[in-house]
Amino acid sequence: MFETLQDRLGSILNGLTGRGALSEADVAAALREVRRALLEADVALEVVRSFTDAVREKAVGAEILKSIKPGQMVVKLVHDELISMLGSEGVSIDLNAAAPVVIMMVGLQGSGKTTTSGKIANRLKTRDKKKVLMASLDTRRPAAQEQLRQLGVQAGIDTLPIIAGQSPTDIASRAVQAAKLGGHDVVILDTAGRTHIDEPLMIEMAEIKRKSNPHEILLVADALTGQDAVNLARNFDERVGITGLVLTRMDGDGRGGAALSMRAVTGKPIKLIGVGEKMGELEEFHPRRVADRILGMGDIVSLVEKAAENIDAEKAAAMAAKMAKGKFDLNDLADQLAQMQKMGGMGGIMGLMPGMAGMKDKMSAAGLDDKLFGRQIAIINSMTKAERANPDLLKHSRKKRIAAGSGTDAADINKLLKMHRQMADMMKMMGGKKGGGMMKQMMGGLAGKMGLGGLGGGMGGMPDLSKMDPKQLEALAKQAEAAGIKPGSMPGLGGGGLPGLGGGRLPGLGGLPGLPGLPKKK
Repeated sequence: MFETLQDRLGSILNGLTGRGALSEADVAAALREVRRALLEADVALEVVRSFTDAVREKAVGAEILKSIKPGQMVVKLVHDELISMLGSEGVSIDLNAAAPVVIMMVGLQGSGKTTTSGKIANRLKTRDKKKVLMASLDTRRPAAQEQLRQLGVQAGIDTLPIIAGQSPTDIASRAVQAAKLGGHDVVILDTAGRTHIDEPLMIEMAEIKRKSNPHEILLVADALTGQDAVNLARNFDERVGITGLVLTRMDGDGRGGAALSMRAVTGKPIKLIGVGEKMGELEEFHPRRVADRILGMGDIVSLVEKAAENIDAEKAAAMAAKMAKGKFDLNDLADQLAQMQKMGGMGGIMGLMPGMAGMKDKMSAAGLDDKLFGRQIAIINSMTKAERANPDLLKHSRKKRIAAGSGTDAADINKLLKMHRQMADMMKMMGGKKGGGMMKQMMGGLAGKMGLGGLGGGMGGMPDLSKMDPKQLEALAKQAEAAGIKPGSMPGLGGGGLPGLGGGRLPGLGGLPGLPGLPKKK
């Protein structure tokens, strides 16, 4: 969603961080570019104006710490201002009210209210263990009530029985009454949308609000809406009084201006974002993490959360035990590829890693996209159990059969086998008897190079950076530079590379086909 803005702001701010000192003219020129980038991303003019004014005011009077370059200070100020524009803290749906808590969904036609109602109900049921009742108040759109009923059947959530000819206000009253009698914790009212904001819609919504007394009124808006998103949010807030925003289609290729504008103009928090079509693809909105992503700083917390949700703990433990013995067969490779797909594929993971956002384009140019994972899983699924456990069995006739079964060719199978071989070799090196293995030696060598051999146990004597005060961190940075580890070569600090790996390569992905700079098989 924010890729264009991320690229533009990244290049502007990278130009500043490399300089030793900044003049007022440099800051003014950079802010002009930031202003242009925000306008191109469809952020409303009034929001852009207040944003750049706030950054300029802070930048001119900012005290520059000795350990921080002025350019980095400007990046920090832009980052802080982005966070305050998006709302300092993430706000979730408020359920602190007497049951049944009524949530009313409002918005324009086609913004995704009905699907979002189903997603929220599913989230409350699975995460918060709440008993939810959904009711469709949309009597105008053909089959709107049936659509919500089908979503309820899919997710195992109760829906209000449809009675033909009832008005939306009567349905709202009946839904609240049914929830009280049925012992439901939450009622979700899916109201009708229009193609534009009109008077009858607003009068109807005010009447529904009066009858059902909702605790939350969520405006569902399409994140691909441009400048008009501001007027939409303002009108709904003035007439109905919204308590929060839900942005749909955040996985689209829009420019993200709606997300930045609507929060700034209404002052109402963005509570949830829709990141896909499936029922589980709804996430909480965390302003700090989104600001980190926009400025290319990555989002490790979200990556860890995604991993925790999608990775099977038992499978991971079994895999770790196999790795410790240096074993890694094609079943394990298929599991790894499937886990990566669940976490959003290669592009999704790269987007959350510090300093790695630029790698996505290089990877797609090298032909390494998520379709490749699908093909590789199909190849492995076309093999017999014996072939998966022992790839050495795969001779020409067997490859021919597998290619026919998976819709690929022999070249694809050879690429997969080469990738598996390289990863298996790496597992042996990592998990061999000699050192728990190579990773500890690498980290120990790095610590030794920096003169930190005696510090803390951890991984080969690396210190716990989170427990060090700023003076110690500054001394550590100087030691690192003296040891030849430049700040630009660490991820998230501008260079995007990784120490000791040359360029922007990722450890553990040495065997992936198509990536430049791959280690050749000896």
